[in-house]
Amino acid sequence: MAVSVVIVDDHPVVREGLAGFLGLYDDVAVVAQVATVDDAVAASRAHVPDVVVLDLELREGHGLAALPRLRALDPAPAVLVLTSFLDEDYVRQALRLGANGYLVKSAGPDAILAGVREAAAGGRPLDPGVVDVLAAPADPDPLDRLTPRETEVLRLLGKGLSNRAIAAELVVTEKTVKTHVGAVLAKLGVDGRTQAALYAQERSL
Repeated sequence: MAVSVVIVDDHPVVREGLAGFLGLYDDVAVVAQVATVDDAVAASRAHVPDVVVLDLELREGHGLAALPRLRALDPAPAVLVLTSFLDEDYVRQALRLGANGYLVKSAGPDAILAGVREAAAGGRPLDPGVVDVLAAPADPDPLDRLTPRETEVLRLLGKGLSNRAIAAELVVTEKTVKTHVGAVLAKLGVDGRTQAALYAQERSL
């Protein structure tokens, strides 16, 4: 039986190119191509794929946010992250959140095909660069860099609160909250509130 695959990428050319390539092989069947986190979960419910090939940088939501939702499905598909970013934080977060493998798009078609097959078989396909990242000593816990107040701001970001709501909760000004949020993003090395919120949720703050 062919390995069923859902492709999640917000670039139509990438989606279609990958689907066309995988479609050349009798043992792989692309059952859906989608562009958002919500559609990835919906397509996985509808098609029950063996493997979800997931990009991380999506226009509507971050791919990391899809991982817990996909892993919660029954049955849960194997998730193969396929992204342009060989970023240590992304790698470690993706694997902690349940990704079965992590490849970069520059790996080439043959490596991607092999990764899909390996993930479907219960393996853990990793780009050689990922192996190097994981072999390196982990940086000190970024949470240790935060002050108690910044940790509290991060916790509230994880709950989805706006700056105004955080200010009301902590009884400070929005300007003060904005300063704390900027410090949190810088110390955690994340690009925005969404990634900070995901980090807080992952750490159960």
